[in-house]
Amino acid sequence: MAFLDNSGDIILDAVLTDAGRKRLARGDGTFKVSKYAFGDDEIDYNSYNAGHLSGSAYFDLEILQTPVLEAFTNNRSSLKYRLTSLTNNNLLYLPILKINEVGTTAAPTTAITPTSLLSTDSFLVSTDKDTYDTITALDGTLALKGKYIIGHQTLQLATPHIMIDQGLDTIELDASQNMSAELTERQYMIEVDNRLVTIYDVANPDTTTGSPSFIDDDQIATYFVSQGVGSWVEGLTPGDLTGTDNTADPANGGNVISGPRGTRLQLSLQSSEFLRGSIYLFDTIGGGTITVGSDSFKYIDTTIKISGVSTGYALDIPIRLVKWVST
Repeated sequence: MAFLDNSGDIILDAVLTDAGRKRLARGDGTFKVSKYAFGDDEIDYNSYNAGHLSGSAYFDLEILQTPVLEAFTNNRSSLKYRLTSLTNNNLLYLPILKINEVGTTAAPTTAITPTSLLSTDSFLVSTDKDTYDTITALDGTLALKGKYIIGHQTLQLATPHIMIDQGLDTIELDASQNMSAELTERQYMIEVDNRLVTIYDVANPDTTTGSPSFIDDDQIATYFVSQGVGSWVEGLTPGDLTGTDNTADPANGGNVISGPRGTRLQLSLQSSEFLRGSIYLFDTIGGGTITVGSDSFKYIDTTIKISGVSTGYALDIPIRLVKWVST
């Protein structure tokens, strides 16, 4: 990794993605650059100085001269913050993605006592039925928001699951109004480590397991899910938040967005066959072994990345995969 000097002339540093290099390697004359993306990962917009003594030409000079990262060939590492174009230039707020810890279907169903099994803000995912049964049998009262035990390989355990709400999270705008179509996400991109997990539709666990659009050379699987296809994405009901737990709309799972709302993404995770049948990855990329009483568990910490296709807003969700290994 390196920075490019941006103090003088404008520099264009471009690389092909994994898919682009693969098509170029065919050598059949069909390769053509048709898509590209811009990002501003390095830029600190607080550097804008509207009070610069030398005048308006210097207000954004520090931003324009900020060193920029060289282009990455690894698409997982590049363009975390993609630039997007909007027709409405009078926006005061932009929508975000937010984990919903209020909705009834997202609430923990089992109290988990061994805090050592949990990573801060992680979703706890049992990799097989023995692990699930062992954890849920443990006694205790640890039922904190954001600490969920998600089902195992049978897929019937549709709840609890991951719930992401999208909208304008501000009290300055009327929550009873619908968000504009331009800002409403109707399709999401989900990126996961294909060696570890796959995703499935919580409303149709037996029939709607996600199929990745592609898997790159780093084994990162990319899924696209859309509103109107399965139950992955649904619209959110307008209305002011009420009560101490922000459940203005309990019938719709509870809301966490304070202003106008867009859509909700719901999904759950299934451990890979490799994790269910082997401890190899736990020993090679895992974090070690946790002992709780007479039970031992191996674990792997990872993340899944959720991105809105329209706005480009991205959210990384920490996941801890746990496998019971002995008593």
